[in-house]
Order: sequence, then C-alpha cells, then structure tokens
Amino acid sequence: MKTRIGILGYGNLGRGVECAVRQNDDMELAAVFTRRNPADVSVLTKSAQVCRINDAADWKDKIDVMILCGGSATDLPQQTPEYVKYFNVIDSFDTHARIPEHFANVDAAAKENGHIGIISVGWDPGMFSLNRLYANAILPDGKDYTFWGKGVSQGHSDALRRIAGVKNAKQYTIPVDSALEAVRAGSNPELSTREKHTRECFVVLEEGADAAKIEQEIKTMPNYFADYDTTVHFISEEELLTNHSGIPHGGFVLRSGVTGWEREHKHLIEYSLKLDSNPEFTSSVLIAYARAAHRLASEGQSGCKTVFDIAPAYLSAKSGEELRASLL
Repeated sequence: MKTRIGILGYGNLGRGVECAVRQNDDMELAAVFTRRNPADVSVLTKSAQVCRINDAADWKDKIDVMILCGGSATDLPQQTPEYVKYFNVIDSFDTHARIPEHFANVDAAAKENGHIGIISVGWDPGMFSLNRLYANAILPDGKDYTFWGKGVSQGHSDALRRIAGVKNAKQYTIPVDSALEAVRAGSNPELSTREKHTRECFVVLEEGADAAKIEQEIKTMPNYFADYDTTVHFISEEELLTNHSGIPHGGFVLRSGVTGWEREHKHLIEYSLKLDSNPEFTSSVLIAYARAAHRLASEGQSGCKTVFDIAPAYLSAKSGEELRASLL
C-alpha cells in the first residue's frame, strides 16, 4: 500500500515534492491544493487532482501525509497548526528563532486530533540540525560553526517578495571565506553573525515604489536581515529572470573539538552540501520524513516532532534487514 501524499501550495517547493514523489516507489501523489483557480494549475502527475485549498479538509481520509509548501514568514505559522487537525503533516518552517513557539502550537493541535506533525524539515533546519547534534554528542568539548551558501535562500527571498512595493526578488547568502578557513584551520574563532555571512538582495520594484524606504525595511527586518551586512540591488525584471533564475544553495556544518586527558588531540567534523536546486533537495528531505510520519501515525503516535525525534530507519523505504545488510 503506497503512502498517499498531498501537496498544499504549488510553487517551487510543491513542484519539487511532486518530482520527489515520483522517485519513491512507495509513494503516490493524491492531490495538490492551491490558492489559485485549480483550472489554471497544471501538474505533472496526471493521476493527481488539483483542488482549492479551502477544500483540503474534505480529503482527510484520502491523504496519509500532507506536505505544507508555504513560506515561513506568514503561511506556516497558521497553516501547520490548522492542517494537523485533519492530516499528518510535514513542513519546512525555517525561522530558527520561532521554532519553539511553532513547535508548541503544532504539538497542541496534533495531540488533540491524534495526528503527527513534523516541523522544520529540510537541510537547515533539518539535515544540518542532525549533524550539529551528532557532532555535539561525539565531541562535547568543542565549538559549532554553520555556514550557508553561496546560494539562494527561499525563505529570505519570500520575505523580500512580501514587502509592499516589491514585485519580485532573490536573496543570496554568502559565507565569509576568511571565517570558514579560520574554522578549518582549527583556530576556534569567536565569530558574530555578521562576521560569518553577508546577504545580497536583487529586487524588482513595483512601479512608483519608494526604493529608499524598501531598502531600509529590508536591512532592518528582524530574523532575516537586521543582523547581517546586507547589500540591496534594484534591477529590472528582465535582469532578474536572465541572471537569477536558478535556485542553487549549499553550506557547511563544522564542529572543532578536542579529546584526550590533557585535551591534546584536535578533531574537525565537517558536513557539506552543494545543491543545484534548493527546493528540489528540500523536497526530497520532506518526502523522507513523510514516510516517517506515516509510520509513526500507523503505530498510534501523535504530537509534534522534529528531525531530532525520528530514528533514521523510519526515513528509509528499506526494511531493517535490508538496512543492516547494505548500509550498516
């Protein structure tokens, strides 16, 4: 029996989820839910229905896991606690500072309705979070460093596009090379947020928009740009489409630590990603955790979970026997 997947929101992330479903033989796409007129939305999976988002609750017995593909700025804080009332859900909420609050809201609704909600799934938060945890557990005497980019941040680009007067926008996160090399050299530098990354924004304005006002709003936006050296470029839509149509990303998680009675031996753990398509990779992680959500729900569990709470075997389509024989 295949896991029946629903997609709520059919942008870059939703299309990525659809592709990921196709690559997993134990999954099938049942339906896509959109704010747009369903007649105007063309999906690649011919067997999947396209429905209005307001009709999603009618599908509560026909979908095993609903994958929420909205943005973290305004969509997911409302959508995840709402839709976990009807479905097991997965989201990619990535506003790190608000994760505890989001977890509490989803946990209450999920437990009340007997569903599983797995939040903040992707590569950061998500795979990078797991690597930070593993490295901390292995090297308790050490320091963590996370660098993102160079690449397009979907969440930050979405936050830009929601500013009044912005027609379209892309944001690149760029590691500071000297900071990354200092960590690799084992010098354990003390680095502020501003010293680790810069942010570069390419913005297309609506006609008549106040560029100076929008630039100030971008640079002072809490949780997104206020703590970084941020450069804003105002460009034409043609230039944005020509030079900034891709969605690459990547980054590094490092932990520098020591062992030995006199702390005499140094160790460096490094995990890195280089992604040609940020949303498609994120979607692939979402699908793996959708498999876990369905399994947890089938066991009778409920409540909110993060990647920290999910045993690795729950992510794989392989049986325990196959995993022990092929990967252990």
